[in-house]
Amino acid sequence: MKKIEHIGIAVKNLEDSNKLFSKLFGKDHYKTEVVESEGVKTSFFKVGKNKIELLEATNEESPIAKFIEKKGEGVHHIAFDVKDINAEVERLKKEDFVVLNDTPKKGADNKLVVFLHPKSTNGVLIELCQEIKK
Repeated sequence: MKKIEHIGIAVKNLEDSNKLFSKLFGKDHYKTEVVESEGVKTSFFKVGKNKIELLEATNEESPIAKFIEKKGEGVHHIAFDVKDINAEVERLKKEDFVVLNDTPKKGADNKLVVFLHPKSTNGVLIELCQEIKK
């Protein structure tokens, strides 16, 4: 793992949360994107070298909707940038981490993503990210 890529925060209302975090960071978000396969609309902020991703559910079956229903708004996941996502998945499986999607899928911000189950990471949902090469 090379670095923390971003921290994901589940929110009920992206528009209201964008206003709140714009005030907090002293700058506007730089990008919004819908990821249909995950039922989520995202918004990204850059804070120094770090990124914060706000996540709003686009439907009731979305993992974000279920998260907010169960735990409320708040930190949803920590994402790590990896050099080779497939090799990292294999390494982590050998170390007995529970991988939620064995095959990387397209996520927001031009990334391939894989998630690790929180039950195998002390209650923290971990996302692995690799830039999609064009």
